[in-house]
Amino acid sequence: MEATPIPDSAQPPAPAASVVSDSQSPTACELASCASPTIAVLHASVGNGHRVAAEAVAQALEQLRDLGAQGLLGVDPSMRVTVIDMLEKGRVSIDGDKTALMFTGPTRPIYDITWRYWLTGRLLWAGGTIWSRIMFPDFTRWVRDNRPVAVVATHITAANVAVGARMITGQKFPIVCVPTDYEVEGMWPHRYGDLYCVACDSMAETLRARRVDEKRILLTGIPARSEFRQGYSRDQVRQDWNIPSDKLVALVLAGANLAQPYLRFREILDKALPELKLIDNLHLVFLAGSDSAYEQALRDAFARERMHNASVLGYTTDVAKLMAASDLCICKPGGLTVTECLCTKTPMMLVGRAYGQEKCNARLLTSLGAALHVQTARELGAAVRHVALHQPSLLAMKANEGYLGRSDAAMKIAVSTLQMAFSQHDAETIARWGERTFMSFYWGNQPAHTR
Repeated sequence: MEATPIPDSAQPPAPAASVVSDSQSPTACELASCASPTIAVLHASVGNGHRVAAEAVAQALEQLRDLGAQGLLGVDPSMRVTVIDMLEKGRVSIDGDKTALMFTGPTRPIYDITWRYWLTGRLLWAGGTIWSRIMFPDFTRWVRDNRPVAVVATHITAANVAVGARMITGQKFPIVCVPTDYEVEGMWPHRYGDLYCVACDSMAETLRARRVDEKRILLTGIPARSEFRQGYSRDQVRQDWNIPSDKLVALVLAGANLAQPYLRFREILDKALPELKLIDNLHLVFLAGSDSAYEQALRDAFARERMHNASVLGYTTDVAKLMAASDLCICKPGGLTVTECLCTKTPMMLVGRAYGQEKCNARLLTSLGAALHVQTARELGAAVRHVALHQPSLLAMKANEGYLGRSDAAMKIAVSTLQMAFSQHDAETIARWGERTFMSFYWGNQPAHTR
């Protein structure tokens, strides 16, 4: 991989957990005693966002590793970066697409209640070995065999299993927790996570109420892949994809690798087509993702509705280019989706009733004026017509997105992870790594931002 310079903004101060307090204090790499250090980036394939965030962090780590051969951060040039889907390490096979039904299927209201209230008030989850012992012994064996110098987790299950594996094996390495939404779910291992990389200040306030030390909180943003951090020529992209240059372009993200998270979103879109086809100065570009059946269903619907202001694309790796060339993105309020829009400075229209983490995302973005949120087909048609007639509203959303947009998040997280893996550690941190518990709860404070 070609080495690239690190932007100044991607070099945060070392987290306090990595500050040298004793010249004899070991580094995580020394504690691991491994010839070729390994960093594991963990996710769970429930939806697409956790995987994409993990891949973005791994990509940044590899870039820094290549620069590390020149002495940066003391990184070993032989360092390995491994991306692991935690669901593939489970004792029982778990289908991430079916698991997504919890927040897209009939149990959505129940999921919403548990996400917002279960262990998120004052009774909090601390961490322990329970998940690792019952469900994930394979990952514990992997940790014992590979002795990672650091673990980055973009999903709560991955973070908790990493804590458990560290306790069971007696190894000492930092665990970096990266929530991929704009609020912190209550099941993160608050006491045993060494660094929490959060997307916004309100998430930091939530963690403070949960008695997470300020020194273990870093405002980074949510990591997006490198292509969303690049600039593109809007006119060139539209020409390449045969998109009209004289119309307002709305990119409709109606699919990705998994179909389940988009089912309700698609129902609303289908009902809104008769209204959307009447907006003369609008062109809609639908992305169907890997779902070829849905792609064909869209083509059939366009023909049936005689809809001439829309086109449909299947799976493509050029989503970043298409976002940058669009005036509006119509999408559901998933954490990574809205982050990618923020990186490309694309105004958003969030569609559908939101539950759990997506409700928090929608509330934050709309409260800042960075997005519009509609729940029905009627509202979608009216809102799109409004922005098509009053385009300054799009410019206002684009300006407000600057409050949350942090395109260098992946690099910041990678730099902080390497600092923790290859720098000295204080006695308090090493002592915390040595704690062992089966399961643990603790009492926190009332959160500043109720959900």
